[in-house]
Amino acid sequence: MGRQLAFPLGQSSVLTAARFIPAASNVAARAWLARPQWPDGRLWLWGAPGTGKTHLLTIWAQQHSAKILDARDFVSHAKAERIRIAGHVAIDNADQAGDEATLLHLLNDAMAQGDRVLMVGRLPPSRTKCVLADLASRLRATATTATSEPEDELRARLLLSLLAGRQLVVSQQVTDWLWRHLPRTGNALVEAVQRLDDAALAQGVPITRALALSVLPDLLQPDE
Repeated sequence: MGRQLAFPLGQSSVLTAARFIPAASNVAARAWLARPQWPDGRLWLWGAPGTGKTHLLTIWAQQHSAKILDARDFVSHAKAERIRIAGHVAIDNADQAGDEATLLHLLNDAMAQGDRVLMVGRLPPSRTKCVLADLASRLRATATTATSEPEDELRARLLLSLLAGRQLVVSQQVTDWLWRHLPRTGNALVEAVQRLDDAALAQGVPITRALALSVLPDLLQPDE
């Protein structure tokens, strides 16, 4: 059996409905996920890193008692017993499947059982390379929705949420400065907070502008 998606320590408790920040950049994805049915029972959610895809996947899985799998862990049947799931399935990193046959079998099983499958990836099905023609055809026929890069208000709230999720206490002066100087992408915020947390823990110091300058030189943008 395949193992469930392994979250970094503490992340699974952060990826809850209460912690999700609704915004215009994720409204279409939320609308699709709220539907009681999808065409052929499948939905593909795609978008750039840091735009909330895995968070949405986790919320949907929690709401529908779905098994969460990471497609990168899929291996060929010759190396392991084929994964069989009874019930809904949420598959993260579906555009990076370690074994295409496993993904195809999961889709076939779900359709035969009348279960739903949510797939999440960075690329849409049309840009996902598949060797198996049957899988490529199945994915092209799958309904899709997407998240986009966060707007300014969401970026500000996301930065505070990421810091709070790691129980980091940072002055408003520093958070405001970080928000102004970090790239306008969700992935940059996630990367920055992780680096700051790691550095502060390793050095035993608080998160300051000086620390940010030392560990984020490739991310920080100059004043306009």
